[in-house]
Amino acid sequence: MHIHGLIEDSAALANLCNRLAQKPFVAVDTEFMRENSYWPELCLIQIADDEEAAAIDPKAEGLDLGPLLELLTENRDVLKVFHAGGQDIEIVYNLTGKTPHPMFDTQVAAMALGQGEQIGYSNLVDSYLGIVIDKGARFTDWSRRPLDKRQIDYAIADVTHLSMIFPKMLDKLVKTGRGAWLDEEMERLSNPENYHNDPDAAWQRVRIPSRKADVLGRLKALARWREIEAQNKDLPRGRIVKDETLADLAANPPRKQADLGRVRGLSGAWSSNDIGGRLLAALADAQPLSGDEMPSRDSRKPALGKDGALVADLLKLLLKIRAKEISVAARLLARSEELEALAAGQRENLPILEGWRYEQFGRDALALVEGQLGFTVRNGKLKMTRTEEVA
Repeated sequence: MHIHGLIEDSAALANLCNRLAQKPFVAVDTEFMRENSYWPELCLIQIADDEEAAAIDPKAEGLDLGPLLELLTENRDVLKVFHAGGQDIEIVYNLTGKTPHPMFDTQVAAMALGQGEQIGYSNLVDSYLGIVIDKGARFTDWSRRPLDKRQIDYAIADVTHLSMIFPKMLDKLVKTGRGAWLDEEMERLSNPENYHNDPDAAWQRVRIPSRKADVLGRLKALARWREIEAQNKDLPRGRIVKDETLADLAANPPRKQADLGRVRGLSGAWSSNDIGGRLLAALADAQPLSGDEMPSRDSRKPALGKDGALVADLLKLLLKIRAKEISVAARLLARSEELEALAAGQRENLPILEGWRYEQFGRDALALVEGQLGFTVRNGKLKMTRTEEVA
């Protein structure tokens, strides 16, 4: 494979992208920093096909990333291959408002091939290529310039290995007939809505025990205010106000700005500074949450009751058995909340009752809930059996 030097000029990048645009797939990875910022700071982009690989410096002065972003988001003929690509996709979305498509995530594919629920990249490389990755440059400061050869070599290896692993995984998926299992997951991963930070929805990420409309309305207003402050200042949300402080302010709103100096988690300066004034203004504008927005009393866990909880436990046992039988990660088949919903009586809008998941697991899960499937022990081994067989 031909390894290019670090690409820092627009002409070289455009030429590379013109060649890659003719290929069936490209492996993609990024290096970024976000410990001290709201927005991830893109520091390096790596890309490869089966013949060439390069690292691209997005910090290079005057570099036009347009051809690369067009390849990733507009070219539907080239499959984009990532490993655990959520944050890489988020970066592309932040730059373009679009996501890479079509795409393939090797971590999700590994789940379909029974290689664990969240296999790490180094373990995947070792499994498929027998190569032990040198992790020495893993926690480097990618924002500092110049980058040294060891850093660039480490970064490019991520995509050269990925470009060799992908065909092997694809071959296994074709042989096992499991390629279609991934379609739904890949569509979900590439859905732009997953990467859109809507300030009006930020409150849903904050845990708060209250279900009162006025408290949740204040939480919504405060979370929106914090999101905008964090975006404008390019600081992590927690650097503005921590979640627990936000929840406390929503439940026990201060009457005047001077009271902010006595709120745990805020400094005394908030009682008189501009950011404290903006927080009070957000509280003053807060409206009780509308009925349509109000969460259900127990939106995360259905009202199972004791018997329902036992049924959910049986479903989890069934899931373990079936996942082992067909050698697939249990998490790819079903989530715990889906099993609890099924045990509580829900039958609509459950992925386990649709498509390949229904064929591989959902049909038996439904039969278990409806009393048509049971467990027996034969020769010391746990077996599933139809109730008519038990009788």
